Amino acid sequence: MGTENGLEHKFARFGDALSVSDDALIQGYASLFGQTDQGGDVVRKGAYERSLSQLAHAGQRVKMLWQHDPAQPIGVWDEVREDANGLWVKGRILDSTQKGREAAALIAAGAIDGLSIGYRTQKASKTDKGHRLLTELELWEVSLVTFPMLPSARVAAKAENLEVETTMRELAATFHSARLELARR
Repeated sequence: MGTENGLEHKFARFGDALSVSDDALIQGYASLFGQTDQGGDVVRKGAYERSLSQLAHAGQRVKMLWQHDPAQPIGVWDEVREDANGLWVKGRILDSTQKGREAAALIAAGAIDGLSIGYRTQKASKTDKGHRLLTELELWEVSLVTFPMLPSARVAAKAENLEVETTMRELAATFHSARLELARR
């Protein structure tokens, strides 16, 4: 978990079946309920309910950012909702932006495999094991990130019309190879 500009960040991992299709659709879980992340936090079911309701009432959306950088939106989340498992998101990476094309190439190559939420804690308590139980969160954004904190959260993505420049594919393949080499050490 990190903080920046008063926002906390919590990371999730995509999953092994991640692919990017040409229409750059991405969907899956940005947060899972009842699981302790590497920062010692547990999100309770219903923690996003009020925030999502307020956003909908105001006609606003949760932002899709690159690496939590508010200057780098890379797409739109068309659907963000709680279900029995966690916070489910579905959206589109925009290939009309340079960073969107880069993100899609990096995901396709396996170099990027994480999601992270940016939020403010509204209500929390401690569990009997000393973990922070997050019961109400103000959700600001869901980012594509390099380093995940909650390995069990999963995202699946697919695409059907995204043209990514060869250099971006080569760069993504290089990053993927470097990541695998570091993992072997």
